[in-house]
Amino acid sequence: MTPREFVSTAHSPLTDGHLHAWGWEIPVYLFLGGLTAGILVLSGHALWSGRRNRGAAPSFALASSGLHLIGLGTISLGMLALFLDLTHKPFVWRLYLTFKPLSPMSWGAWILLIVYPVLMLGVLLDPPRWLRDRFPTATQRFLSFADRGAIRRKIGMAAVASGVALGIYTGVLLSALGARPLWSSSLLGPLFLVSGVSTGAALAHWLSPDAAESDQLLQLDNALLSIELGLLALLLIGFSSSNEAQVAAARLLLGGPYTAVFWVGVVLLGLLVPLTLQLLIVTRRIAHTAVAPLLVLSGGLILRFIFVFAGQASHWAPP
Repeated sequence: MTPREFVSTAHSPLTDGHLHAWGWEIPVYLFLGGLTAGILVLSGHALWSGRRNRGAAPSFALASSGLHLIGLGTISLGMLALFLDLTHKPFVWRLYLTFKPLSPMSWGAWILLIVYPVLMLGVLLDPPRWLRDRFPTATQRFLSFADRGAIRRKIGMAAVASGVALGIYTGVLLSALGARPLWSSSLLGPLFLVSGVSTGAALAHWLSPDAAESDQLLQLDNALLSIELGLLALLLIGFSSSNEAQVAAARLLLGGPYTAVFWVGVVLLGLLVPLTLQLLIVTRRIAHTAVAPLLVLSGGLILRFIFVFAGQASHWAPP
């Protein structure tokens, strides 16, 4: 079956594919979803591996309720952005009346529903002081229950699994929409997952007061940034060596209107500069700074904006 496009002089994004139907809400939703996925993977690994029980990671970043509370906030803001984009807002509840295995949006709706209780359980595993003071008996009973057997580890495993699923979903949501050649790549799922975990590691490094843990997070983030660079390179190489429509889509980032923002905002400031800064921090040549994690977070947000908007500007029928 050959993809076809037609040219229209109408100006409705809901009926005319040459116009952008998605605004700022979708890239913000994808970014916050990826950040939440990173939080789940990191905190879940800390619980799963039992590091917190052994005292190897006692600080705020990896396994404390602080990061889980932030995760609840980021996923809620992301859901709000998605809700603002919906056309028929009163009927959003109908997504949960059925499950369609071949629909990424159906998968996403149910993954998001699972993420909330997992994050809440993470908060209860290390409740903040105000929660302990208000519900002392309930929190103590839950902690006693969690310390039995492998409950804590199982919650960590659930956090990692839901985080990986959420991170991949944010990329598959685009790649499943084959109407745009820039989105037609199986690499978007791994790319957005790696980027999401990278932003989560950057946030954890920014907030962690423990120097040893910060170094571990920096080393992890450096590996993730390197993988992200490799995936972006493979993505562009794949597009450039594919059919005419995908070559034209790649040109949007290689000399087209999105070139400067992509290479400066994502590759240079979002990947190469923080990678260099974090290598200098790990080798003790410069002190820990908030600049690197802020650049990683900004680069992750810009990456989503570029792929959403440039993807909508790409066409199977070259202009």
